[in-house]
Amino acid sequence: MAQRRMFSKKVTDTDTFLDMPLSTQALYFHLNMHADDDGFIDNTKTIQRMIGSSDDDRKLLVAKQFIIPFENGLVVIKDWRVHNYIQGDRYHKTQYINEKSQLVVEENNMYTKRVQDVSNMDTQVRLGKDRLGKVSKDILSGSDEPDHVPYKEIVDYLNEKTGSKYRSSGSKTKSLIKARTNEGFSLDDFKTVIEKKAKEWSGTDMEKYLRPETLFSTKFEGYLNQKQSVNPRQSGYGKQKHQGIVPKFLQGEV
Repeated sequence: MAQRRMFSKKVTDTDTFLDMPLSTQALYFHLNMHADDDGFIDNTKTIQRMIGSSDDDRKLLVAKQFIIPFENGLVVIKDWRVHNYIQGDRYHKTQYINEKSQLVVEENNMYTKRVQDVSNMDTQVRLGKDRLGKVSKDILSGSDEPDHVPYKEIVDYLNEKTGSKYRSSGSKTKSLIKARTNEGFSLDDFKTVIEKKAKEWSGTDMEKYLRPETLFSTKFEGYLNQKQSVNPRQSGYGKQKHQGIVPKFLQGEV
């Protein structure tokens, strides 16, 4: 295997590359340095441990399409042939013949997955929407498990109870719901908090706080465990006071 590696500024000087964390950029450089002469790496985890990089860095490189993953854990540098031209007398063909056969070299010298069957796009075809969806489902969570948090059910219930139109796709809203879910709270807990605060705050000056950033904040557990407060505008006393009628027990007649 050749001992020298080159890097093209057409790749490393782009905003897409430079916007990534330095730890992710460092992992990319080290993967390039350890790749075989066709750009394949079979010890990504070892390289991560060696430089103190995380799985998030690897996942981000996949999501940004700087590396192409295979189901067996192997990865290949997408822009390998853009970076490197190895002379024939120094070139050693990769041992990963099967994986290389799944790639094609485009006119710009970039690797891409070969389209084998249009009707079966999820079988190592290319890094398309399905693969990106799998990678980006929770790219910063450090987990390979699907994200089953019921964002839509929670926000829909909030909108139903408050007449709002919040979106369950908002990143801030999702992060708050995710944080509370990670603390062990369930869908029913969210509904309980929404219902309690909607009854307490609707029609009052506090109504403006019936929003995700307030309800799903770090005060969530307190809201969940508080006793149901009486909304003065919904109570009998509130109505009588509004009409100028004072209950007898306040007149000393009880």
